[in-house]
Amino acid sequence: MDARALRDRIEEHIRRHGLIEPGGEVCCLVSGGPDSTCLWHALGALGYRVSALHVNHRLRGADSDADARFCAETLGAEVVELDGRGRSEAELREQRYSVARDRLRATGHTASDQVETILYRLVSRGAPTGIAPRRDDGVVHPLLPVWREETHAYCRAEGLQFRVDATNGDTKRGLIRDEILPLLRRLHPAADENILRALDTRETLPPALAELLSSPVGSKRVDLGGGVQAVREYDRLWLERGPVELAGEVRWGGWRIRSELQGLRVRGWRPGDRLAGRRRKIQDVFVDAKIPRSEREAWPLVVRGDEVVAVPGIVDAPGIEAERVGS
Repeated sequence: MDARALRDRIEEHIRRHGLIEPGGEVCCLVSGGPDSTCLWHALGALGYRVSALHVNHRLRGADSDADARFCAETLGAEVVELDGRGRSEAELREQRYSVARDRLRATGHTASDQVETILYRLVSRGAPTGIAPRRDDGVVHPLLPVWREETHAYCRAEGLQFRVDATNGDTKRGLIRDEILPLLRRLHPAADENILRALDTRETLPPALAELLSSPVGSKRVDLGGGVQAVREYDRLWLERGPVELAGEVRWGGWRIRSELQGLRVRGWRPGDRLAGRRRKIQDVFVDAKIPRSEREAWPLVVRGDEVVAVPGIVDAPGIEAERVGS
């Protein structure tokens, strides 16, 4: 194992995706396993100002406490105790991501995790999407170009101790890792690398847009940045720039909206939106108007600041006109 070469690959991935500022601070979310231990050590060796944080869900009794003690004593980690009893895998994951939101956080997800994620999402969603270099909440994944076997080898080469979680095999990811992937490798020895190529056709697309294009049902809207949003409604896909200023007239999907009032904009619905001056949620407005869930993402709202003043075709407001037109 050439530890320096592996760190160079990690650094190239970080720079290509702008994950961490050069010499910047980063908090590694560590479990004590070889992946997060490799992450913690490699980022420090690359000159980043590294701290560590471990979440103890207290699910495995003495073993959980031993993991926490290892992370604190060996990696210098801050330990946060959260009760994970009775929670699903997804809920435990979100519980871990609920901590240290005021810091740039990094996890030790590898190319091996990427392969397992692709398989799981292909089966559960019908879409071969994977782990993005950066999550929507800002958590970064510097080890995506590194295979799990390489993190083990790195730890051995650098003389790093690590912990092994014997319960990993009981998870969905463990099922894929221990049972499904070995069978696929019997079909072809390069199964892992070939599955990873499923992302190649999407590698220039934002992950959210790739998933939007792959999603088989309903409607969905994703923010592409720069005020541009992509909207898919069943087999129709279009781009919208929003919020857009309502200066005279705006065309939004299948709507034409006019107003001479000042300070108005048009944008799509966001969870939690309410009518201006009222306590009524826009979601309830859609329900009462019997607007199908599949159409709500594409429905325009007229807003002033964060307040919704009109919902075309449903809630009128003086000085605002809206009509359906051909799209």
